Amino acid sequence: MILGDASRATGSVTLDALFRRAGVRNAHAPALIDPPNRARFTGGEPRTLTFAQADRAIAAFAATLHGLGLHTDAVIGLQLPNTVDSVIAFLGVLRAGMIAAPLPLLWRRRDMVEALGRAGARAIVTAGRIGACAHAELAMQVAAELFPIRQIAAFGDKLPDGVVPLDAVLGAATSEPPPQRTSNAAAHVAAWTFASGADGHAPVAHDHAGLIAAGESVLQAAGLGADAPLLSTIPLGSLAGLSVTLMPWLIGGGTLHLHHGFDAETFAAQAAALDGGMIAVPGLALRPLASLTAADTTMLAVWRSSYGLANSPPCRNAVDVVCIDDAEVKASARGHDVLPDPALIAEAKAMPGGADIAIGGYSFRQIELDAAVLAIDPYATVTALPDAALGQRLAGHAADPAAVAARLMDAGFNPLLAAAFRMRQFVGFEIDSPK
Repeated sequence: MILGDASRATGSVTLDALFRRAGVRNAHAPALIDPPNRARFTGGEPRTLTFAQADRAIAAFAATLHGLGLHTDAVIGLQLPNTVDSVIAFLGVLRAGMIAAPLPLLWRRRDMVEALGRAGARAIVTAGRIGACAHAELAMQVAAELFPIRQIAAFGDKLPDGVVPLDAVLGAATSEPPPQRTSNAAAHVAAWTFASGADGHAPVAHDHAGLIAAGESVLQAAGLGADAPLLSTIPLGSLAGLSVTLMPWLIGGGTLHLHHGFDAETFAAQAAALDGGMIAVPGLALRPLASLTAADTTMLAVWRSSYGLANSPPCRNAVDVVCIDDAEVKASARGHDVLPDPALIAEAKAMPGGADIAIGGYSFRQIELDAAVLAIDPYATVTALPDAALGQRLAGHAADPAAVAARLMDAGFNPLLAAAFRMRQFVGFEIDSPK
């Protein structure tokens, strides 16, 4: 287990205490707003919760975990879309005195089994479906391979038998809060994220103080005060998501607007409705998305590699946030030349990185990709190519690419690997993007 450098920060405040402070100041103000297109990817109507409503939902979620027989310090795997549910679940785990282990959305059975097995997870919280994937069923497959996981809970309807439904917590009236830690709670581990390197998916521990320090560094670089609204496209499945989505909202106490995946029309409408504040986006999407935002909006650009940061285009009102291997976060506002801070680029280059390939927010090791593909077809190959939008992309070649793709999916690999074999045409040494 790795302990992120930021966790050495001092402090006595927990994330739950931050939320409660914001709730006292703004009890009836909107706290969390779902993506307007929520029904398309997970079902259900978009939700808006005030701080008071969110507090009741967090308490009800925490009580539900205790009612399932889960105890203090139990590790709870979370795989949820970028919706209100994900924030309620994360904070509900902490209020229950447990440890959250948020997972990237594209992880499938193999990645989840490895990561949650190493973390010692006792339960998984997910959604009935996210897009075309039946995530509740996926969680049950993972639990079948990991004996310590005895409970699966999910938001949404039409859940498989044995999955605990969670939608009721979002409309809960009141709930008796579970017991709280009384000694040095801020120094206790709040979340485990995962770094993909030579040692596989290594759990990285983050205590409350460290996460708060990461969020404060982002807000300080952005130069924004209390109650500033935030629109985020970065889900909570990594330290980056916690640092630029959850923490600025908890510390600032404004309204958190959530955007799932990417839908240009929805994003443009959300950005246009935002009154100043901040918008968190992947760094590689900074150029096209900046044109959709107001001039007084601060853009939080999240980078997973020093290469992408060093080659970033000029952008006004941008704050670059670097997070490599989920160990620490560095943030810096751009100067008058509207280019990334050279000192931040140098710090990013100095960060240890164990993965060969970075695609958006996902990391891979070439040696493991080769092993996975060769086990299916000894003549198949997969490689990484440059990509303007994602930094890199995978391209696969096989005599029967459709069969290789199908077997990779059946074996529980990340869909990005299977998608490499669904590309149809070669152009020189590159492969056309899948339609």
